[in-house]
Amino acid sequence: MTATELERALHLADLSAPAHWHEVIGSTNAVATALADEGAPEWTLVGAGHQTAGRGRLGRTWLDRPGGSLMTSIVVRPAMAIEDLGLLTLLAGAVWAEVATELSGLEVRCTWPNDLLVGEAKVGGVLAESSVTGDQVDWVVIGSGLNLLAPDALEAPAPEAPDSLDARKARGLGAEVDRVALLGGFLSRFASAYRAPAAELATEVIGRWSERSYTLGRIVAAVGTDGVRREGIAVAVDASGRLVLETADGHAAVASDEVRHLR
Repeated sequence: MTATELERALHLADLSAPAHWHEVIGSTNAVATALADEGAPEWTLVGAGHQTAGRGRLGRTWLDRPGGSLMTSIVVRPAMAIEDLGLLTLLAGAVWAEVATELSGLEVRCTWPNDLLVGEAKVGGVLAESSVTGDQVDWVVIGSGLNLLAPDALEAPAPEAPDSLDARKARGLGAEVDRVALLGGFLSRFASAYRAPAAELATEVIGRWSERSYTLGRIVAAVGTDGVRREGIAVAVDASGRLVLETADGHAAVASDEVRHLR
């Protein structure tokens, strides 16, 4: 892509904001968070052809094939409760899955909270980072990476948190997928849902994410930062974006836990 193509994608979504393109960059999220801290306006867009220090969730490293992925980060400044910010990750994943399915002809689905799969092969993911002051959200940066060409490895697992969905089992959406249309479609749909009244956002996100979910109905294990392991059937997401498990001891809501799909 180019800076001009990033601007075209913003235009397709009827958004006006700065666009920053880098052929090689450490991390689009790192640049976008720095811009957000400096006061960058909402919808500021950062894109890259290759990341040398890409980040995944829970300390993992994101790997890409140079020129073979669509890697972007956007800045948003939501007026929403801190505890509800997880909805934005789910919304981003659901929208990417919708647009990627339509443009690639492949069935793309979402895991909770942030991976994109075709079958059981990973094609992308979402990483959201935020800054808050007191009970106010200053900004959220939503980073996304989608493979058009399959890399040798997509995300290196954290040593103490292996995932049953092997990150090395990766594939791409296809080199023929139009990147401008893909990004423009994502920005347009994401912005439309994001701008919905606060009272409607949770219902919108839950419905769209559930429609594209790989996780719901599966047995998963969640290990929290407190070390407590919970196992059960993923049955829903709640109004704050937490995954709800049906366990032997009743229902439990998972927030920032590590979730493994067992079967």
